[in-house]
Amino acid sequence: MSVTEKKSGKVLARDKDWWRGGVIYQIYPRSFQDSNGDGIGDLKGITGRLGHVAGLGVDAIWISPFFTSPMKDFGYDVSDYRGVDPMFGTLADFDGLLAEAHRLGLKVMIDLVLSHTSDQHVWFKESRKDKTNPKSDWYVWSDAKPDGSPPNNWLSIFGGTAWAWDGRRMQYYLHNFLTSQPDLNFHNMDVQEALLDVARFWLKRGVDGFRLDTINFYFADKLLRDNPALPPEERNDLTAPAVNPYNWQRHIHSKNQPENLDFLRRLRAVMEPYGAAAVGEVGDSQRGLEIMGEYTSGNDLMQMCYAFEFLAKAKLTAPYVADTFARLEKAAPEGWACWAFSNHDVPRHISRWNLTDAAARAHATLMMCMRGSACIYQGEELGLTEAELAFEDLQDPYGIEFWPEFKGRDGCRTPMVWERDNRNGGFTEGKPWLPVPPEHLPHAVSAVAADPAGLTAHYRHAIALRHAHEALLAGEQSDMRADGGVIRLVRTGGGERIFVAVNLADRPATIDGPGKGWNVIGKELGSVGPGSDGKIQLEPWQCSLLAAPAE
Repeated sequence: MSVTEKKSGKVLARDKDWWRGGVIYQIYPRSFQDSNGDGIGDLKGITGRLGHVAGLGVDAIWISPFFTSPMKDFGYDVSDYRGVDPMFGTLADFDGLLAEAHRLGLKVMIDLVLSHTSDQHVWFKESRKDKTNPKSDWYVWSDAKPDGSPPNNWLSIFGGTAWAWDGRRMQYYLHNFLTSQPDLNFHNMDVQEALLDVARFWLKRGVDGFRLDTINFYFADKLLRDNPALPPEERNDLTAPAVNPYNWQRHIHSKNQPENLDFLRRLRAVMEPYGAAAVGEVGDSQRGLEIMGEYTSGNDLMQMCYAFEFLAKAKLTAPYVADTFARLEKAAPEGWACWAFSNHDVPRHISRWNLTDAAARAHATLMMCMRGSACIYQGEELGLTEAELAFEDLQDPYGIEFWPEFKGRDGCRTPMVWERDNRNGGFTEGKPWLPVPPEHLPHAVSAVAADPAGLTAHYRHAIALRHAHEALLAGEQSDMRADGGVIRLVRTGGGERIFVAVNLADRPATIDGPGKGWNVIGKELGSVGPGSDGKIQLEPWQCSLLAAPAE
């Protein structure tokens, strides 16, 4: 029996469709738990702390990369797809983690970084030797322009040109991220097959699915045409900080290529016999929702994708939520989103949106009631804020490059806090790779997890409510609209309707209820019903959750 079934008190037919409406808990392994005192989290550390995660009632964990890597981008620069980096442990340690997660009823998804490798990968070492070796075409190589400049105007997300000169081949190679992260050439079928073999390796080992890093970056335009300029009025910072001129282009050639769909179908075919699921990261500031729809529509592509609308700086006001779903419905009526408010790449949403405890609860409630799957980032359930770090403590090359206008991603990657009365929060007995902020210690698991009125308990109740109602898991969504500062919607499925209204404002609101015949649910979340006049009075950040039989 799955965690979903145990927590809800109902037995739902989830089987291989567990992901549809499922709740995924993201673990950043460097910062979750250190088991050997070197100051860096590891696989054994994760295994020892899975009880906390399972206790939240989530369906799955997503583990950020733990593969062999020089760690220039902290594991997102892979040098061996089949190996565990020694700092994280061994393959045997991963097998132990997998077994314990499954014992606790948790699915395990691992982070596959397929668009690029480390420049230390054996594939790249061979590819860069000359223009005639067997892997010479495994990466995106191109001659210089006659004046010696790069082949086109493509830019790197981490700053500067997306091309690096290699004196061995006397050619440029493409890197959408660091120069030490060369992009693979997906137009080469041998590359595709090698990556599909990587997926097979982990599926055979027992993983339940993948989080696919930069899923829309796999293919580059075969002709390497210039990207057009993006008018200033259309620029935003959904996928790169505003100080980065990456935002000044419309990236129609450097990513988002139509050939990607055929590769995703091949990957889905590899996954299907194992009942595995995937969630793709769609990094695009202009067409994110549309691409998400393209990649998840139909039973032969990816199950889920997420765009960056709810990872952005823009606060989750009722009009913004309603507008996002309206655009999603227009662009991808058959697509399936996986929503997240925080992850390892953006400032924690408690700080990003300046949320009070009451506001954090309202956001968690909404997350578990919206159509789509949900992803929680470690520490979110504790109410952790973004850490303010000194420049000398930074590890992230992204932040070091653009400091101080952009402080990078270290502030959301500081260690998880387990014990309040421990200067390192119980994360390590050594010196942590990033400082543990003193202000995080009162939020440690030992201090808050057992509080029946605390934020962690609120997350448990919200997740349990989702699992108890098929309508909230996988039902249809209708009548979503902003009613002043209140977002309201109806979910339908499993023979019932669920009315959801969440006040996303810091002032009281009065709205019309859905009518007669509805019963209050989610009282543990502070849910209230209508008065005798049919109107619902909502305090700031309060919700109304009502259920009625399906019509």
